[in-house]
Amino acid sequence: MKSNELLLDAFGRIRETVAATLRGLDDEALSRRPAGQGNSIAWLIWHLSRIEDVQVSAPAGLEEVWTSHGFAGRFKLPLPQDDSGYGHTSRQVDLVRAPRELLLDYHDAVHRQTVKFLHGLSDEDLDRVIDTSWNPPVTLGVRLVSTLADCLQHVGQAAYVRGLNVAQG
Repeated sequence: MKSNELLLDAFGRIRETVAATLRGLDDEALSRRPAGQGNSIAWLIWHLSRIEDVQVSAPAGLEEVWTSHGFAGRFKLPLPQDDSGYGHTSRQVDLVRAPRELLLDYHDAVHRQTVKFLHGLSDEDLDRVIDTSWNPPVTLGVRLVSTLADCLQHVGQAAYVRGLNVAQG
């Protein structure tokens, strides 16, 4: 298996879990926050999609799907256009509300751009340094694995919150 095939499989699993987590949920379930202060499913799916979008588009030399496909306007969030959710306060988490279809449409569009980029990667591409502000400098491979780890954690959290919602009826 080539490295890009492994990455394609991993990002595909995120996409599958996003779709399964969102399936059949209404707006109330999407915005419900565990214990009134945890992250909602809507926020978690939006955030992980923004993270994948930001972290893959930059090294790919592409515009973020968020802006290039008009999702910033479609979501109409009362947040700065470049906001990805990093460091959000509880009040900001409450501002992220969106219907299931929009969350899935955005994630799917991000996933398609990620897949297109990953298809063209060679093993040598993964060694390319893309961020020299860290010591050691960050390579494309490290950035992709970091993005995967973050997105997998958040989609797992969203699936857990879904289970809490179902258990609470």
